[in-house]
Amino acid sequence: MTAEDLKRLLDDICKARIAVLGDYCLDAYWFVDRSREEISVETGLPTRPVMEQRYSLGGAGNVVMNLVAMGVDMVLAGGVVGPDPFGNEMLRLLKLAGVAWDGILTQAADWATHVYAKPYVNDTEESRIDFGTHNILSAKTCAELLEWLRSAVRKADVVVVNEQISSGIHSSADFREGLCQVVRDAPDVIFVLDSRHYADSYSGMIRKINAAEAMRLCGKSAAETDVVSLDDAVAAARALEARWGLPVAVTRGARGCVVADRAKVEAVPGILIHGRTDPVGAGDSFLAGLAAALAAGRDVFDGARLGNFAAAVTVQKLFQTGVATPEEIMEVGADPDYVYRPELAEDARKARMIEGTDIEIVGELPSGERFTDVVFDHDGTISTLRQGWENIMEPFMVRAILGEKYGTVEETLYLKVLGRVRDFVEKTTGMQTLAQMHGLVGMVAEFGLVPGSEVLDANGYKRLYNEELMRVVKDRIRRLRSGRLSVEDFTIKNACVFLRRLRGMGLRLYLASGTDEEDVRAEAEALGYADVFEGRIYGAVGRVEVDVKKIVMDRIISDSLKMSVGRLLTFGDGPVEIRETRKHGGYCVGVASDEIRRFGLNSEKRARLIKAGADLIIPDYSDIEKILDALGLA
Repeated sequence: MTAEDLKRLLDDICKARIAVLGDYCLDAYWFVDRSREEISVETGLPTRPVMEQRYSLGGAGNVVMNLVAMGVDMVLAGGVVGPDPFGNEMLRLLKLAGVAWDGILTQAADWATHVYAKPYVNDTEESRIDFGTHNILSAKTCAELLEWLRSAVRKADVVVVNEQISSGIHSSADFREGLCQVVRDAPDVIFVLDSRHYADSYSGMIRKINAAEAMRLCGKSAAETDVVSLDDAVAAARALEARWGLPVAVTRGARGCVVADRAKVEAVPGILIHGRTDPVGAGDSFLAGLAAALAAGRDVFDGARLGNFAAAVTVQKLFQTGVATPEEIMEVGADPDYVYRPELAEDARKARMIEGTDIEIVGELPSGERFTDVVFDHDGTISTLRQGWENIMEPFMVRAILGEKYGTVEETLYLKVLGRVRDFVEKTTGMQTLAQMHGLVGMVAEFGLVPGSEVLDANGYKRLYNEELMRVVKDRIRRLRSGRLSVEDFTIKNACVFLRRLRGMGLRLYLASGTDEEDVRAEAEALGYADVFEGRIYGAVGRVEVDVKKIVMDRIISDSLKMSVGRLLTFGDGPVEIRETRKHGGYCVGVASDEIRRFGLNSEKRARLIKAGADLIIPDYSDIEKILDALGLA
């Protein structure tokens, strides 16, 4: 789906009409401040002082709120609440959203509003308190709800049926039977079902189901926390689509989803998220995107793509059941960073090697004309002058986040900050340093341990980090120039020979780095290969919105030669250059180098590069002839 396709889809959603029938829930976030604890006179136990409370719609309510946020023209809500304060709050939120809420019925007896109360201490969720676990749907409420549904199907393009609570409206056999009859009576209306407990009880509905549920429906054991492989997800989607006779979308969390419709099965990859995530409500966001696309006249595959984008937005919203607006969806979907082949990346046993070498074939070589333009990343792909930069950035970021408390903070918080920084550094490898420092500013604010007056901007943190890094780099260059060490001590094995071999074949070589351009040029000169690039050396220019690697790719693609897809070749050890090449239709060689030894495989890099979209993995340039042969350049 191109950015233009996505924009047209979001525009068309504004004309859609969708009814949502299901288990409406309220998510209650109670933030406890233990510094205000008192000992209760009555019990002798410490109190739980709530500093702040937030309420948002969950379950079917979260689907509704996502549809509203996406700009759906008319949203009709049908469900049941209890005669309690939580029910009043739910109705207030629905009214505030402009939803047609006349289908939300209040049952006076044997019903409590479904509420998930989540106490938080600092940012850690403690044991949840659930309301509405003993509900029984009355015959009167059941009849009224089905009558509302009969009216709603005459107004809606799509009806979403949500079921996720064992004591919800679907626990009534009369309701399930009545719902099946409504579906049979409305063959021209699209019904989309998301059901945890009654997926096999309904027919005539498109299904959205998570991978663990799909496996269990196929008779296989799977816990919600289990990782379901792509092969198993595809097999389950095929089997369930055949069983129910309508499309099935099997969601796989961070790994995207699999969609089956008749003879076609498509795997939609997951999307890389750089920061912290909270999966609560992501399935509802996916469901809303799927339903909205169907209501706008698109097929289930476009619906899965839109749902994937929406879920990628909401998982980044912490301590809330988030929604995704068209602007946020466009920000993710216009230029998404997909996660490719996670199964292969995480299981080296599946590697397909060129016999007698350490070269791994991941994707097939494109047919057509030979490569003419070759982009090289610098650090870790050719040069190791900056080897160990992570070991400088990691403690630098930890100190920046902890501030004056660096030496005194309790171990639990220190390890939490350290883990957060390590995850961020791993995910942003290959990005401009300035972009990483923007991320640092966000983490400093997130932990809130440094007074606002002492927090630097991204440029300030970059300057301090570069000072630490450049002390190491300049010392290495001094030793190189003094003759104590040689070029081979600071380059990946055979890199210089390989560069000159490619240049001798008439290929145009480009050097693109997230490091400042002045430093990249100086380091390439010091290592003796700047000349092979004939001036085509690009680095960061001090503006985070200017991505050097994107600029180089765009420049090559739009070259006056009108080069065709497949003629661009990139070598890199970081995800950024691999992703950008893949987006432009080029071929990607991941250099999974051990920068300390300067030869041999770094298994962590291998996994990272495959997920970014690498087509070929090499540990170094030892087997020049075999590499050239694999690229069709021999």
